[in-house]
Amino acid sequence: MERQENLDEIYIETAEDVDTVAEAAEVPEQSEENAEQPEESTEQLEENPELREALDKYLRLAAEYDNFRKRTAKERETLVSESRNYAVTQLLPILDNLERAATQACADEAYAQGIVMIVRQWHETLGKMGITAIGALNQVFDPNLHNAVMHGEDDTLPASTITEEFQKGYLSGDRVIRPSMVKVVN
Repeated sequence: MERQENLDEIYIETAEDVDTVAEAAEVPEQSEENAEQPEESTEQLEENPELREALDKYLRLAAEYDNFRKRTAKERETLVSESRNYAVTQLLPILDNLERAATQACADEAYAQGIVMIVRQWHETLGKMGITAIGALNQVFDPNLHNAVMHGEDDTLPASTITEEFQKGYLSGDRVIRPSMVKVVN
């Protein structure tokens, strides 16, 4: 019984505290006296250099925080992109070997079909990640996209035409993560 009375007293005290806080938090209604308050606060700001300095400091801090937030978001995006590109460049030799295996003759048709399906799945996954193969065969040589490892002569083709692609190159968006290894003719 005594415990119940203590709980009732605590409840009553808590309820009174909540009412007091609620009354203090109430926003006064807008009256004619309060309508002039923005003009008064502007006058106070002009008259009080400490208040002006504190407001200036607050605005600078808010701007610095906003810049920090934007910069860290951009850095995080760059870090994710760089990490993905690094991981993909480490896995591309495996894809190269699978593509070579898919072009080889095989007595077991089901096995050969499985390799082709794996290569197709790799390319689909890379596409979902925003990574695309660089088209090289019969294109004009671009040193930003291609790495010429052989040179040949062919009068029937235009100058700087790629005739063979030894290793596929890949782009992540507009960035080259691996250039194509090609043969170029004049």
